[in-house]
Amino acid sequence: MLRAATGLTAPRKRSAAVKGDDRPVVIFGTLRSAALARYCLAQDTSLRVVAFTVDAAYTKGPEHEGLPLVPFEALESRYRPEDCRLLIPMGYQGLNGVRRARYEAAKARGYSFASYVSSRASVWPDLVVGDNVLIYEHAIVQPFCRVGSNCIIRSGAHVSHHCEVGDHAFVAAEAAMGGGTSIGEQAFIGLAAVLRDDIRIAPRSFVGAGAVIVADTEPDGAYLGNPARRLGKTALEMCAP
Repeated sequence: MLRAATGLTAPRKRSAAVKGDDRPVVIFGTLRSAALARYCLAQDTSLRVVAFTVDAAYTKGPEHEGLPLVPFEALESRYRPEDCRLLIPMGYQGLNGVRRARYEAAKARGYSFASYVSSRASVWPDLVVGDNVLIYEHAIVQPFCRVGSNCIIRSGAHVSHHCEVGDHAFVAAEAAMGGGTSIGEQAFIGLAAVLRDDIRIAPRSFVGAGAVIVADTEPDGAYLGNPARRLGKTALEMCAP
């Protein structure tokens, strides 16, 4: 469910985007994105991270960074849905499909999610965000914007007024969106990409680093260049390891 987030711009105040639910948090993942999320929660919120979880095939022991590491498949045995919330800060692997799959699996098992809006981000009281959203420091999200669920907006991104960011999307650092832009579900916007105002980024689009988008994109398309052109590869192929 979408909810309003309290915006804070003062650089040393703790984030208010997580008020109202003080249950501890379990973070999905053991890579750098998980370490970053844990650090931000510890330094910028009152939330307490109590464990990590990951697919059983990727567990390498009973602990990670000094906290319990629990196989995702057996998470209920230690951390029940009513006792904690999850945060899934994974990147854009599989064109955000991996993060989406874990989010939907956890939700189907009854888990709810934390969100994090940095106190160093510039947001407004009317900002509407979903769950499992991370908005990092120095991101600018102007009035009349909506951010769906399971989205990541990295540091320094500029989301102009009247923009919408669809569910499961990823907006990389320093990307800039003109007013009225719409980012489709599961789309990826690369580092320092520029999107002209009133552009429609179709679901599952891949916009590469530094691309300048001056026309609407097509679903599953991959775009690079200035002005950007559609590549022969699909968006999913661009995200392959």
